[in-house]
This record gives sequence, C-alpha cells and structure tokens, in this order.
Amino acid sequence: MAGPENGSAHQLREERHSTWATSDRFVPKNFIRPFVHFSRIEASSGIVLLAAAAAAVVWANSPWSDTYFSLLEERLHLDFLGFHFDESVLHLINDGLMAVFFFVVGLEIKRELVLGDLKDPRAAALPVMAALGGMILPAAIYIALNAGGGPEAIKGWGVPMATDIAFALGIVALLGSKVPSGAKLFLLAVAIADDIGAIAVIAIFYTEDLHAGYLGAAIGVLALVWAASKVNIRSYVVYVPLALVLWYFVLESGIHATLAGVALGFLAPAHPYYAPGQLKARVGAIINQFPLEPDSPALQEHADHEALSLSTIAREAVAPLTRAEHALVGWSSFLIVPVFALANAGVDFRQVSLTDALTSNLALGIAAGLVLGKVIGVSLFAFGAVKLKLGILPRGTGWRHVLGLSAVAGVGFTVSLFITGLAFDDPQLTDFAKVGIFAGSLIAGVLGALLLSRAESPDER
Repeated sequence: MAGPENGSAHQLREERHSTWATSDRFVPKNFIRPFVHFSRIEASSGIVLLAAAAAAVVWANSPWSDTYFSLLEERLHLDFLGFHFDESVLHLINDGLMAVFFFVVGLEIKRELVLGDLKDPRAAALPVMAALGGMILPAAIYIALNAGGGPEAIKGWGVPMATDIAFALGIVALLGSKVPSGAKLFLLAVAIADDIGAIAVIAIFYTEDLHAGYLGAAIGVLALVWAASKVNIRSYVVYVPLALVLWYFVLESGIHATLAGVALGFLAPAHPYYAPGQLKARVGAIINQFPLEPDSPALQEHADHEALSLSTIAREAVAPLTRAEHALVGWSSFLIVPVFALANAGVDFRQVSLTDALTSNLALGIAAGLVLGKVIGVSLFAFGAVKLKLGILPRGTGWRHVLGLSAVAGVGFTVSLFITGLAFDDPQLTDFAKVGIFAGSLIAGVLGALLLSRAESPDER
C-alpha cells in the first residue's frame, strides 16, 4: 500500500472507507490478506462446484444411472487394532472428506474470531445480527409450511438456513466493481457467522443415539491435542494420527463426524511461534554468519546448516492456523466440495415427478426459506442492528446492496445438501429437498445478482 508521501493520500482514504468496521480505522492486514486469498479461491471454486452438481444430475438421469447410485452404495470394510470401520462410499464422502471441509471452516471461523473483525464485538454485531435473521426466518417459513407434514418432514427445518460461501462469493466476484469491497467483506462475515450457526444446529439438533464412552474418548483426544499445542509441538506426525483417532471416536459417538474437523480447527494456534521482531533478529543473526562463498566442503556444510535454520525459523514465523488453511483450502474447494456435490446432487427425475416435487410443501418450504427467508431475515435484522446503533453499514454500501447480498446469502447449496442428508431417511423426501435447494438457490442467486447490479453506492447519489 502506497503511503501519503507518494501522493496517495486520496487512495489511503478510500482504502479506509472500504471497510465495514464501526470506527474509522484500517481493517487489519491479517484480515484483508487472507480474505483476498480465500475469496479468490472460493469464487473460482464455485464454477467447479456448479460443474460437479450438473454432472451429478446428468449422470443420475443417464442410461448409466445405475452405476452412479450403486457406486455410492458400495461399502468399505476395515478392521485395524480393534477398530472396526464399515461405511458406504456416500457416507465416507459425507462423514470423512467433509470433515476436512469443516476443519477448514473451523480454521476460518477461528481466524475471524481471534484476528479478524469478528474479534471486535461492535464490528461483529452487524453481520452476526444479519446472519441470525438469515437463520431464524428461513427456518420459521419452513416450519410454517411443513408443520402438518409429520415428524419426518419437520426435521428439514435446518436445510434453508445455510449459505454457500463458494457460490455467494462467486456471484459477487462476477459483478466486479458493482459490489463495493466493504459489502463483500460484510457478505463474508455474514456467511462465516452463518457457518457457526449451522455447526451449532448440526451438533445440537442432528445428533442421535449418543454413546457416552466414545464421546468421552473423543474429548480425551481433544485434550491431548490442546496439551500438545500448548507445549509447542508442531509436527504433523503427532497431529494427523490424533486427528484420525478423534474422527473415529466422534463417528462412533453418534455426533456427526464432521464436527471433529470443526473442533480441531478451533484448537489450531492462531499466533506464530516467532513474533515479527523475533523473526527479524534471528534471521539477521543467521545471515551475518552465512558464508558468502562456500568454496569448500566445510563451508558448504556450514551454509547448508544455516539455510536449514532459516527454513525452520521461517516456518515457525507462520501461525499453524494460517499454514494449515493455506495448505488445505485449495484441496477443500477444488476437490472435496465438488466430490461431495457429485455424490449428493444427483436426482433421478425419471423416478421423481418434478411437478410433485416443486409443489410439495417440503420443497416449497426450502425454496421459500432460501429466497424470502434470507432476503427478509438478513436485511431486516441488519436494519434493526443499524437502527439500534449496534453497527453501521460499510462505506459505499447502501440498503439496495444489503438487499442484494441478502438474496445472494440464499444460495445454500453445499451445506443445505449436507443437512438434507442428516435430516431425511426417506429417499423421496431427500429428492424433494434437493429439488427445493436447486430451485431456491437458483432464484436467490439470480435475484441477488440483479439487485446488486442495479444498486448504487450512497456516495454516487
């Protein structure tokens, strides 16, 4: 960032004004830089996610549809040191691969709570309140339409609460400068707060047959992970086996196994071992001893030793949370989530009447929750937070932007499909729910893009 001494005072003020914080200060660099990296990955991964979902629908309705469903039903058996594992391919994807996805989600949430703007209660109030409205209203609409549908149908109330970060950020990325940078940060904060709510809903309301012994063992493993981090054990050789054992214990406990990933994400240290000042001093000391011309074996060995020391210090100058997120976010966005979509988005419309599905209260409740519930809930609660002086809108962001962002938040594809798999055992209800998710997410995405493309910044009026 150029300073005022370079004639960039106007640019400096504009960068200040692009934040959605409640006071006139910079958004911390440790929030902006990860956000830019994360948003670029998530925005582009939305295209891969869409392609995977389309491939699932095509495959499920093709002459080879039997291979699609039979592949997902194939079972994997494993017995190792007294541990027994027997899961279908579908459950392995939903319980196993998605644990990595939720680990990355846990890392993102902790980063925002510890280092980002969600650390400041006043700055966090607006997106948190908006996200709360975006969870309550969709669930209420779904319940109102399905109250008489029986206990199985009513279990889907959590489906329309979700926001898909990849698709949401992808939509605003396509609109470019039409969406102010502060509005994009607001949407990301709302989506992350929504993730916290979704995790709580999954943990509290979609847990069945709790086994106290396995739960106690899982808590014990988490205690070991916490203790290891406190004594500065940084090796993945320690944490990866512990993570696998924790995942197995959580799976057997009755709590959904993906929550093991969330818990590990919350435990990841958010601060580096070496602070910037320590890094500079240690690197300087090594550089001063570094041989400039290692023209002998002894000098070359000395140079190798000093270079390895530099490598170790540089590694420990990056927080484990940041290092893990940087290593895994690409795999999560471009492999795990698309594989999940490929495995869960397939609906055989030859076996399901599209008319019956679209007119069912279950699909209507999900679609209406994702569209009307999100638009009304997010914008109304944001308006209330501003009126109560709990927060202020981002600079350059008007209420039309908020309305458009509220609609974009209704694209609930990935997590909505995930909760669908937890809520319903009946295949027909599952298919109806997927149709509602497709319809609601499509309408919400198009509506949000239209509203945002026509919104004007308050400064432009």
